[in-house]
Amino acid sequence: MDNVSPEIASSIVAAGIRTNYHDLGSGHPLLLIHGSGPGVSAWANWRLVMPGLARQARVIAPDMVGFGFTERPAGQRYDMDAWVAQAVGLLDALGIERTDLVGNSFGGALALALAIRHPRRVRRLVLMGSVGVPFEITPGLDAVWGYTPSFENMRAIMDYFAWDRSLVNDELAQLRYEASIRPGFQESFAAMFPAPRQRWVDAMASREADIRALPHETLVIHGRDDRVIPLLTSLTLADWISRAQLHVFGRCGHWTQIEHAARFARLVGDFLAEAGDDEPKPLN
Repeated sequence: MDNVSPEIASSIVAAGIRTNYHDLGSGHPLLLIHGSGPGVSAWANWRLVMPGLARQARVIAPDMVGFGFTERPAGQRYDMDAWVAQAVGLLDALGIERTDLVGNSFGGALALALAIRHPRRVRRLVLMGSVGVPFEITPGLDAVWGYTPSFENMRAIMDYFAWDRSLVNDELAQLRYEASIRPGFQESFAAMFPAPRQRWVDAMASREADIRALPHETLVIHGRDDRVIPLLTSLTLADWISRAQLHVFGRCGHWTQIEHAARFARLVGDFLAEAGDDEPKPLN
C-alpha cells in the first residue's frame, strides 16, 4: 500500500470496520458517498469538488466497505444493510448527530436507504446519477459491474462514463486499472455484483412508499447523456420525493461531479446553504 497516496487519509472504526475517510473543512457536516466502479475510492470520485464544498461545510468522504482503502474483513457481506450500518457507524464514531448527505450512483441508493431508515440523521439529501428505484440494467452498468481486470477493459468502460471522451484518456484508464488490481480490490468487487446483474439493481431499490414518505429537502442531479444510469431514475425520484428539485446537465454523462465539477459544487453548495440548523427534523 502506498502511504503517500492522496486516496489514503484518516482512519476510524465504523460498525466494526476500519474505514478510510477524508475529513476537511468546517461547518455543518456533509457526508459524500461514492459510486461502485472498479478501482473507485472516495478520493477518485470526489477529489475535484471536495475543496470547493469544504469552504462552507465539514466534508467527510469515506471508502465504503469493499471499495478503496477501507478494511475488507474476511467473510464480509456486501449489501445495503452492511453499507448503511457502516455509514451510520462512521457518523457515530465522529460524534455527528445529523449530516447533509450526497450520494453518487450506488452511493445514491445507499443515501436513500440511510435517509429512509434513519431520517433524523439526515438534514438535506442530494442524489446524483442515483440508483435506488427500479430500472432495467443498462449495457453500461452491466459492463461496469462485470469488469475483469485489464487496461483494455478499463479503457472500454471508462468510455461509458463521460460525455466528453477527452476526459477518459489512456492515463486515467491506466490509473484506474492499476487501482483495480491492488491486493483485495478485484476480489471484493467481483464478489459484489456477479451475473445476472439485474438482481443487484433490484436489491438496491428502496420501496416506492418509503421514498414517497421522505420528508427531506432533496436535490436530484443527473447527466442527460448518462449511459450507465438512465435519466429516467432521477425523473422518478423527483416525482416521488415531494420536496425534490431536479437539475439535469446537458452534454454530461455519469460523472457530473467531474464533467461539471465547478457547477456541481456551486449547485450543491447553494442548495445546502439554504438550510439552517433550525431546518425541521423528521418526526420519526
